[in-house]
Amino acid sequence: MKALPRYREVWLLAAIVVLIGLVSMRFPGFNTPANLRQVFNDTSILMILALGQMVVILTRSIDLSMASNLCFTGMVVAMLNAAHPAIPIPLLIVIALLVGLVLGVINGLLVWRLNIPSIVVTLGTLTIYRGATFVISGGAWVNADQMSPEFIGLQRAAFLGIPVLSWIAILVIALFFLVMTRTALGRSIYAIGVNPTASVYAGIDVGRTKFIVFCISG
Repeated sequence: MKALPRYREVWLLAAIVVLIGLVSMRFPGFNTPANLRQVFNDTSILMILALGQMVVILTRSIDLSMASNLCFTGMVVAMLNAAHPAIPIPLLIVIALLVGLVLGVINGLLVWRLNIPSIVVTLGTLTIYRGATFVISGGAWVNADQMSPEFIGLQRAAFLGIPVLSWIAILVIALFFLVMTRTALGRSIYAIGVNPTASVYAGIDVGRTKFIVFCISG
């Protein structure tokens, strides 16, 4: 039993394989390459969001505002595209990243500088970001027919037969793996999660590290 935690990733992978096998027995078309590719693509955004939440949780914190952050950022980009369809897609992506980063910085500063518990901070910013989304949109939706074909088609674009969104998720997963296993930041995040007090004695700036993970989450 003591060896189980050391191989938790293997057990998790085995559970996923068994689950896929059970579902495939009931629905034979589930495990086809095309369907698995579609399932992966459909969950790409959730995987990216989960990675952002992961680093926050590893520092014994929580980000309840993540969905509101996503909502506000998406609304800003959608409204920009609808109003100015000539804006290049790469620039819209950069704008989305910057807007999300700013909201993450706000969370991080409140947790770091004011030493407010993350659950209190993000519960408040959850409401603020959601309200801000309603204010800038006037409570109206941005429909697909209001956005440019290039913007709408981005989710269907493919490279080497794999959707671009899936490629982005794969790259983000690889980047997080390298950061968490090969950098001082990754080791600091794990150390804070194990023992924040000992981390301070080890020379780790706990507050600054938490600020960074909230920026990443944003």
